[in-house]
Amino acid sequence: MQPRLEAEHLFKVFGRRPDEAVERVRKGADRDDLRGDGTTAAVIDASFRVEEGEIFVVMGLSGSGKSTLLRMLNGLLEPTAGRVLFDGRDLTALTDRELRKLRSERISMVFQHFALFPHRSVRDNAAYGLEVQGVPRAERERRADEALALCGLAGWEKAWPDELSGGMQQRVGLARALATDADLLLMDESFSALDPLIRRDMQDQLLELQKTLRKTIVFITHDLNEAMRLGDRIAVMRDGRIVQTGTAEDILLRPANDYVASFIQDVDRSRVLTAAAVMDTEPRGDEADCGCETAAPDTPFTELCALSARLTHPVAVLDAGRTLVGVVPRQRLVGVLGDEHGEATACDRDGGKVTGRA
Repeated sequence: MQPRLEAEHLFKVFGRRPDEAVERVRKGADRDDLRGDGTTAAVIDASFRVEEGEIFVVMGLSGSGKSTLLRMLNGLLEPTAGRVLFDGRDLTALTDRELRKLRSERISMVFQHFALFPHRSVRDNAAYGLEVQGVPRAERERRADEALALCGLAGWEKAWPDELSGGMQQRVGLARALATDADLLLMDESFSALDPLIRRDMQDQLLELQKTLRKTIVFITHDLNEAMRLGDRIAVMRDGRIVQTGTAEDILLRPANDYVASFIQDVDRSRVLTAAAVMDTEPRGDEADCGCETAAPDTPFTELCALSARLTHPVAVLDAGRTLVGVVPRQRLVGVLGDEHGEATACDRDGGKVTGRA
């Protein structure tokens, strides 16, 4: 099946003779080598696919190249080398007019700093993308109001941006992207300017919307916990390169290199992992026959600990058809929470909570 979005060996180089710089990188030069000549390789040989209905998170520290990468995905920046394919169409081959039409109708962006017009009402801000498309006023106001309601802002249509909190202003930005019914949402550090509690609320809002809308989303963040919470898959960037792509479980349990391993060392695994990530997929076959409590593949790790504490045998994991797909021995739970020195945090048998060292 064709992916909705695909990046093929993307490079973005700023400075003199960028094409020559790409060739140097392909032959083994690194960022520092180029920097000495006044050239910056912002993105180096980035390739990935984003499936329809997927939240694909690009995560990295400041200067890793993630925002530059995002801007190549909708043609705001032209790649020095490589291609971007959207529904199989090569964006790098489109004219400026074709790109503007595509961005106005099929690709929307949600920015970090809201980007609301202070002289426009909440409704008119949400309807702005439709106005650019030339949609009649009555229709664009109807669609804007529907998008605002989806984002929890029903009743605020006539308010002004400065009457809203930061979180509410970001909801208007999200509603503006949704109102156009774009196929692809690009979200550039969209929640990072918000206070922690509001930020988590916006993450909840996005996940709730995604259950029904099933948009294709590329989400940029420097926050690993946010990436783990939102991403169906995550691409980790360092110095312009994608160093690992995978699910949150893949990255937590199988880091590709020492950099990724050090990056994830402070993540609370119990908030990310599920039964499917830690179960033994070759059970004996009789674990589900005892009539005891069982788990589902998406049962959170913390619930597995509590369940394991009540049982005297491995936890059976059953799929939606009640077929046994795996088991989770208690020692597996302990091992997953072990640190790099071999010490491990155990599940307390009395309450199933993570309480001490094994």
